[in-house]
Amino acid sequence: MAEARSEIRRTEYASGLRLITERMPQVRSVTLGIWVSAGSRDEAPRIAGASHFLEHLLFKGTRTRSARDIAEAFDAVGGDLNAFTAKEHTTFYCRVLDRDLPMAVEQLCDMLTDSVIRAPDLDAERQVILEEIHMHEDSPDELVHDLFSEALWGDHPLGRPVLGTVETVTAVSRDQIRRFWKKHYEPSNFVVVAAGNLEHEQVADLLGRAFDLGDPVAGARSRVRDGGAPPETFGRASIRHRTTEQAHICVGAAGLSRSDPRRFAFGLVNSALGGGMSSRLFQEVREKRGLVYSVYSYHQMYAESGIFTVYAGTAPSRAPEVLEIVNHELGELAEKGLTPDELDRAKSHMKGSLALSLEDSGGRMSRLGKSEIGHGEILSIDQIFERIDSVTPEDARAVAEEVMRRPRAVTVIGPFDQGAFETYAGAPA
Repeated sequence: MAEARSEIRRTEYASGLRLITERMPQVRSVTLGIWVSAGSRDEAPRIAGASHFLEHLLFKGTRTRSARDIAEAFDAVGGDLNAFTAKEHTTFYCRVLDRDLPMAVEQLCDMLTDSVIRAPDLDAERQVILEEIHMHEDSPDELVHDLFSEALWGDHPLGRPVLGTVETVTAVSRDQIRRFWKKHYEPSNFVVVAAGNLEHEQVADLLGRAFDLGDPVAGARSRVRDGGAPPETFGRASIRHRTTEQAHICVGAAGLSRSDPRRFAFGLVNSALGGGMSSRLFQEVREKRGLVYSVYSYHQMYAESGIFTVYAGTAPSRAPEVLEIVNHELGELAEKGLTPDELDRAKSHMKGSLALSLEDSGGRMSRLGKSEIGHGEILSIDQIFERIDSVTPEDARAVAEEVMRRPRAVTVIGPFDQGAFETYAGAPA
């Protein structure tokens, strides 16, 4: 018997709403996500954290449903309901059995369009978010990444933390959050994605009951965020003095934007540098020298730029040694690129990781949403594999040289004074 194949379909409506579905007849679940093109970078500085605050508040009830009603509706069918806020989008998603998809669509659409945002809920949730900020502050291995973004990009919206600050969250008003909601939460900013045992027409019909979709429009109009000119970057060292048992270190530079065609080549460079147990950093810093428990690198892409970061946690006395090794490895990559074996391993790692992430409906929904809202195109798995396989050693070396030669920022949380790591920041030697 032939294996059932998945099917991806896309419809854009006159309202601007985009619907993408992937039919997976071999499963009994559906994961539904509503991706909103609004995140922390869309906030004025005085309301920093408003998009995350709003994410919380939309779970607190609508004109026809209480927060308890919403929770019980999903609990009653064994479903999951959640959301997250990022710098360029906010996503509300759920996973239910296929038979419960009508309920899920109705509930999520109601939350996004008909919430009441009551003053008592605002005050209660304000305290919850302040506790979340305090918890984040007490987790230096998480906090250091926000501080690094701020060190690299300063006051630019991409440099601000998604959670906001104690001051802005304390001061933001109900009217300010409602205005942000009304401005950004409209069909033209929605990408609705569903993956699982479904029919495209079924999801479209359910959405039509919740939104004024308008007629489908012919062709695919790529609509992605235009971030404008890349933000100014600062090659500087930033120290947060704390009496910690470990020094938490981030070092890196501006990366590539989402639209940069070299992103696949740099993805391979990042994988070989710090993407797994066979990566250079893991082998050199942990396996050979035993200096850390955790060391890795990552590359986050935004509309007009990206951020390339190496993280390591080590004993404070060993922080300079770790930074020396990291700088050496970055310099080696800039000068020589990847060996043929490293490039082959990175390609296999990247393709394998992608394939494994798509074994459930949640992974498929996430891939489709990120592709549509971030890139304006949905590549098939075969197309992605082709782009990965097409990267040459020279492609990898050229993009590594460009990024690794950019001015570096360094952020450290630990028992250090300001200026302790100035020599590791700025233009590489």
